[in-house]
This record gives sequence, structure tokens and C-alpha cells, in this order.
Amino acid sequence: MGFFAKAAKQTDIALALALIGIVAMLILPMPEAMLDLALVVNLAGAVLILLTALYTTEPLQFSVFPALLLVTTLFRLALEVSAMKLIIGTGSAGHVIATFGQVVIGGNYVVGIIVFLLLVVVQFVVITAGAGRVAEVAARFTLDAMPGKQMAIDADLNAGLINQDQARERRKAVAREADFYGAMDGANKFVRGDAIAAIVIIVLNTLGGFAMGLSKGEDVVKVLQNYTLLTVGEGLVAQIPALLISTAAGLMVTRAASETPMGGDVARQIFAAPRPLFIAAGLVCLFIPFGFPIPQTLLVAGILGGTGMALVRGERRAEAAQATADAAPKPATVATPESVLPLLHVDVLELNFGYGLLSLVDQAAGGDLLDRITMIRQKTAMELGLVIPTVRIRDDLHLKNNDYAIKLKGATVAAGTVHPNAIMLIDPGTVIDPITDGVPAREPAFGVPALWAPRAMRDRAEMAGYTVVDPSSVMTTHLAEVIKGHASEIITRQDTQALIDHIRQKNSAVIEELIPGLMSVGEIQKVLQHLLRERISIRDLVTILETLADNAGRTKDLDTLGEWVRAALARSICKQYADEGSGALHAITLDPALEQNLLSGVTPGLPHLTLEPSQTRRLVAAIAQQVERMIALGHQQPVLLCMAALRLPLRRLTERALPNLVILSYNEIVPNTEVRAVGAVTGE
Repeated sequence: MGFFAKAAKQTDIALALALIGIVAMLILPMPEAMLDLALVVNLAGAVLILLTALYTTEPLQFSVFPALLLVTTLFRLALEVSAMKLIIGTGSAGHVIATFGQVVIGGNYVVGIIVFLLLVVVQFVVITAGAGRVAEVAARFTLDAMPGKQMAIDADLNAGLINQDQARERRKAVAREADFYGAMDGANKFVRGDAIAAIVIIVLNTLGGFAMGLSKGEDVVKVLQNYTLLTVGEGLVAQIPALLISTAAGLMVTRAASETPMGGDVARQIFAAPRPLFIAAGLVCLFIPFGFPIPQTLLVAGILGGTGMALVRGERRAEAAQATADAAPKPATVATPESVLPLLHVDVLELNFGYGLLSLVDQAAGGDLLDRITMIRQKTAMELGLVIPTVRIRDDLHLKNNDYAIKLKGATVAAGTVHPNAIMLIDPGTVIDPITDGVPAREPAFGVPALWAPRAMRDRAEMAGYTVVDPSSVMTTHLAEVIKGHASEIITRQDTQALIDHIRQKNSAVIEELIPGLMSVGEIQKVLQHLLRERISIRDLVTILETLADNAGRTKDLDTLGEWVRAALARSICKQYADEGSGALHAITLDPALEQNLLSGVTPGLPHLTLEPSQTRRLVAAIAQQVERMIALGHQQPVLLCMAALRLPLRRLTERALPNLVILSYNEIVPNTEVRAVGAVTGE
């Protein structure tokens, strides 16, 4: 048992040895006993391959078949060459070939030649030609269908019907299916070539054996009888397994995917209705007046008719059982916890849309919304370092036709309206020829004035200087902004653990030092939320964890740790808000006197400013005034620069009134960054 177990694990070595053995058969002489064994193995292997094809429910379950077809063809040719050497050289070729020559064809080589040619014609002209054509068409259609299948997989992934691993496996299955049919298209040429080689070999065997017998001085009739009989027997021994394998090839390429083996499908589909069986039985009986043998004809008709009657009785019993079940009183349905629990699931992100926006989702109609959402998930991972969960996409009859709603954990956090057959025009401030024949609107993500116009006006709008946005881009841009604005609510402990596990693969030391001795996963999640709340990327998770490992022993205050992490990420923060062209950071500053006054209102350990309500209103109004001035100067992202001790308190003070204001501390400015002050907030 141990030997066979080890041999089973070394199948690649066994296959290599088998191929070497096949090559040796072509070169070296082969004893009759070994040839008999090889012929039996060939026949048994062909039967095994045919049965495997019969019990296969889909082609990929036997994806090795094209390669196996090449190996079996080579093995069969090696057998024919070995047998030819024995027949010509010794006038004998073992018991298997002799048995086929004497028993199968009754010792009559004329009958044998006819049977052999018939098998070759059936294999070459009928089975192989048909299977080759089917494989060619299947390969072409499979390749043509690949893009649609890939998009369907992406749609299921975006809709949450499958996860990433399942999507990856489905994509592999699609690629393997295309490879299989492409390989089968070429593999059928092996069988056609084998049939031609068989004819050549039988001719060479006959002529060579005849010449060898005459050279030995044997009787001409005896020579012809002996060598022809052996040659035909050898041809039949080779062609019957070849016919079985050709049949298996035809089954593999002609059968559609199913959940049951072929036998079950045939029985279920042919015997699905009794009427064809009754008609067939009647037609068979009509053959009797034309001289068909009565017992055999009635036997076949009786089997068909009896099978039809059995099906009729089965249908009647099923109908009676169904009627009894329908008439029986229905037991009261009791809701079990298991049937209710799935209803408790809440999707993290949902995009619901009205019926009028279905064309944006339907890929068959040219909709690309699903592909764009996939790109958003990838872009969010690149920009924020956060792998957002699958966005559930569904139509909602409660929404108006052109409305959509974005939900976070079951609650609507944003909504908008788009026109699927129009384009949105946004004036970036450089329009030279305003368009008036459109529907006024607001861009939902940023709230800027816009205009819905017919698609035919795209060229005119672009020439006039408008920014042209299609409906799918409007929705996905809005979704992307919602994700960025609520990233701190999206990340969970499970997400945090997944990020940590990813980092552990190459940076295990910092993980072992930090968790669980210094911080828990939940505390790390709170620090990441602290960063994401202000749209700071957590992609450089190694630096974040290194900073936490350095400072978690000094304090357990998560806000303080979050501020230290921000200082460690100063380079990426500066790059995020600096001007792309000059690299300078344009910012509003605080008047030194105001800054000192605010410092006196900071409570140690608490991220809040202790100010009178009137002082708070004046401070927020002064900051808002400078923000408006900064935007008017062309700086779309307002930035306020202050001392480290004031950054978080000022953020908490202004986050409701000025949610888009970025507040940075001097600790977050790297030395080589040029800071250009565009205004100062004073206490007056």
C-alpha cells in the first residue's frame, strides 16, 4: 500500500517514464508477451476514457483530454510499429492479434479488410470530421463570448453576489474553457492523422510480410493468408480503441454542461413525454406488412408502448399526489430564527436607482456603471489605502425614474438626479458662449451650478469651454465623494484586521511588538478612523504602525496618537494639499495674538476650545471669511495652518460649519515645502 501511495504522488514521473517507454517501443524490438500486455492496456485505456467522457457533466472536468488524446495516439502508433516489426520479422504477433484475426473476423482476411476499412471510414469521415467541426465552432464562439462572460462576472462582483475569490475562480474557469475548446480544435487532427497512418501501416504490413514470406520460400497462398490475417487483426486491435477515443472526443465537444451524467440526461429528455413513445410503437408495427419479422418487431413495439404506459401511470400518480397535497390543510408557518437572520444583514454601501436609470447599469445596452464602480474601488484603495466593501446595486421602485440614492449601512446619506439620455455641462469659469437651452441643475458631488443638455450638443459645449460629464460619471463621482467623506464610518475592526494581516506578511516585527501588548485592533481602528475622518491616506500602514509602536507606551489617548501619526505622515500630507504646478502650499494662517489667546482656551487632554459662544461665532465667521477669499483667489481647497496644540480643537470647532476646510499643523509641514500665506485670521 505504501508503494502505491507514493506512486500516486509521483504521477508526473510516471507520465514521463510512460512517454520514454513509448519512444522505446518505436526503436527497440518488443517481445510478444509485452505486446499483448500493451494491447490490452490500450484497449482498457480507451474504454476508460470513453466512460469518463460519458460521466463528465461539463468539459472542464476532463480538461486534460486534449493532451491525453495526443499521448494515446502516440501510444497506439508505437503499438502498430512494434506489431509490424513482429509480423514482418517473425510471422507472429502474439495472442491478442491472433485472436482478433481468428475469432473476431472468423479467419477470413477479406472480411477483416472490409471491417477495418469500415472502421477507418466511420472514424475518419463521420466521427472525427464532425467532432473537429464542432470543436472549431465551439472554440470560436467561446472566444467571442469571453468578454461578455468577464463582464457578467464583474457585474456579479459589483452587485455583491460573489466575492473576490469566487470572481477569480470564475475568470480562471472562463479562460480554461476557451483553452480547452481551442486545444480540442487541434487535438482532433491527431485522430485524423492516426486513421491515415493506420491505412498506410496495414498496406506496408501486408506487402512487407508477403515479401518476407516469399524470401523464405514459403507457399504464396499460405504467405498471403498468414500475413494478411495478422495484419488485419493488428489493424482491428488498433482501430477499435481509436474508434472509442474518437467517440469520446465527439462526446466532449458536442455535450453541453449539465448537472448529471449523459445517461441520466438522455433518459430524462427522451422519456420526458409518453406521446413520442406511442407514436414510435405504432410506426414500428407498420413495418410488419412489409415483411419485417413479427416477433422481433412486436418486441420492440411492446417495449416502446410499455414504457409510454409506465410514464402515463407515473404522471397520473404524481398529479393525484399533488392534488392530495393541495387539498390537505396547510400547517401554520412558524418563523424560525434561521429564516429571519438573513434579513438582519445590512450592506455597508448601496446604490439604489430608479427604473429610468436601468440603461446605465445594463451592459447589454452599453451601460458602464458597473465597470466605473469597480474602478472607484480600485482608486479608493490607491488614494486612501482603504479596501471598501462591495457596493450593492439595485433598482428601487420607491425612487423616481431618474433619481438615485446612496446608502451607508441602510441609511440614505446622499441622493441625486441624472438624465440618462443627456449630458451635464459645468462652467469652469472659462465659458465664452453660454448655452441656455438646457435644464438647470447642480452637480451633486460638489454642488456647483450645472446644466443638463442633449447629447447632440456635446461638441458645441466643448467648443464653448464647458466641462462635459456623462450621467454615469455624475453618479460615480458622487459615490466616490461619499465614500471619501464617510471612509471613517466604513472601516471596521474586520477591515483593520485584514490590513494588519496583509502587512504581517513582510513586516511581522512591528505587528508582534504592537499587538496585543501595546494596542488592540479596536484601538488601531480608532486611529485609522481619526486619519480617514480628514481624508488622510492610510496606505502607508507600515509608517502608521511604526509610529504607534514608538508612542503607544507613552500615552493611551487615541487623539494624541492620531496627531503623532499625522506628523509622521507629513510628507504625504504636504503632497496631498500642495499646488501641483509649483509645489507650494497656499494656506490661511492665524494672527499670532489670536493664536496665543486660543492656546489659553485649550484644556490639556481634551481636543476642545473653551470659548464663550459669542467668541466661537466670531472666530468661525472670521475663518469662513478667509476661506471665501481664498476660494475667490482660485484655490479650491482651503487650508488653515496653525500650531500643533490648536489643530485638533480647531478642527472640532469648524467641522460642522466648514466641513471642507483642511487644518494642518506646523508639525505636518516638511522642511522643503514652500508655504504661501494668502490671508490671516485675526481676532478683531
